[in-house]
Amino acid sequence: MRERPLSPHLSVYRFKYTLTTSISNRVSGLVLSLALPVLVYWLMAAANGAEAYARARELLGHPLARVIYAVLLLAWSYHLLNGIRHLVWDTGRGLERRQSQKSAWFVGIASIVLALILIYVTLFSRGGTP
Repeated sequence: MRERPLSPHLSVYRFKYTLTTSISNRVSGLVLSLALPVLVYWLMAAANGAEAYARARELLGHPLARVIYAVLLLAWSYHLLNGIRHLVWDTGRGLERRQSQKSAWFVGIASIVLALILIYVTLFSRGGTP
């Protein structure tokens, strides 16, 4: 019996903007989903009184947690702006290759800018812990 050909794998594909933006959107969604338990912990601590909230604030104010917040803000920014991009596509606009490439670059750059603004506002202005 003749062997079937192997299916293509990642080493065969060239990383074009469509593949990169698709993977980035999925990864950002995964990162945000994995962070939900931390949000629930923080909300439960706030609901359980000042002592529980103080403990949570101390734990979530750790320098490593601040780095994680920065990554989450970048993931949120990208996911939000790429989601808006997809909603625009649903109207039938921006589907041509050139427009799609421009919107991909815009989403990437705008998400970094938005994330940097949010990082500054939430982590560095007022010197507070989120």
